[in-house]
Amino acid sequence: MLDKVTLNHSDLQVSRVCYGTNMFGTAIEQGAADAILDRFVELGGNFLDSARSYGDWIPTAPKGASERAIGDWLKRRGRGDMIIATKGCMVDLRVGDWRNRCTPDDLASDLAESLDHLGLDTIDLYWLHADNPEAPVATIIDALIGHQKAGRIRYFGASNWSPERIAEAQAYARSIGHQGFIAVQPYWGLAKPNAEGQAAQGYGQYYEDGFASVHGDLTMIPYSSQSRGFFVKIEADGEEGLRGDLKQMYVNDTNRARLKAAQAIAKRHGVSTNDIALAYLVNQPLPTIPILGASSPAQLAESVAAVAIKLSPAELAELSVTA
Repeated sequence: MLDKVTLNHSDLQVSRVCYGTNMFGTAIEQGAADAILDRFVELGGNFLDSARSYGDWIPTAPKGASERAIGDWLKRRGRGDMIIATKGCMVDLRVGDWRNRCTPDDLASDLAESLDHLGLDTIDLYWLHADNPEAPVATIIDALIGHQKAGRIRYFGASNWSPERIAEAQAYARSIGHQGFIAVQPYWGLAKPNAEGQAAQGYGQYYEDGFASVHGDLTMIPYSSQSRGFFVKIEADGEEGLRGDLKQMYVNDTNRARLKAAQAIAKRHGVSTNDIALAYLVNQPLPTIPILGASSPAQLAESVAAVAIKLSPAELAELSVTA
């Protein structure tokens, strides 16, 4: 069973992993989504991650498909102790609006739609899905605080923001007597990305490139925590058998070294290499709650089991090798 931890600077008690629902309402239809969520709860999970834009890449899917699937499940089950997190202010994939939408007006619009899709009055943790580096942080933080005071959100965090902008936002929030962000959702997994693949595929800044500067105060809730199955797929098919996008993103000497380290540690613990990849994040010395993906209850249970693996500081150092 998953233990619960309290997010820093909040009263949110969440499971040691968060379940990411980006494929709900599209690749994972409602019945399958219900089964996965029911199993997550049975395993002690209570922390869900979504976004206003999830599903909008499928033109025939309903707007906000992922949030709607969660809302449908919550309506039948009841909210209970579930902690619901969702994101707004991403580009609008549905209408092809590619401008920077991290603005007070777009925030208000996206938040209102998310509340409607989820069937909720309040969202526990609201993420900014993207930053607008040209906008003063005060404008954005003030807008978030306004929604918090109105009861629409309980806490807020930053996804795909740089460490420098996060530090700037936190300094402003504290100057007005507010805690600001309580968590950060960076791009982070055991596999270190190639810079060109990261840029070409639209991923945010990788954790190892600066987030340690803000991690001591803020909980990291990383996405792509299992590196899109890179270690499973490379063990099964070798480098030549990988899809083009995975080759572009992850094939490099550092990950060859990390694969060898993960395989050695997995053998030591009697688990899979993929289990070690998830355990790498769960065992970080600073608060880290990875977002995991699973397309079936069985796959979910397998991932959750990896949370129980205890890695030593020496093993974490072994996995952090760079080439």
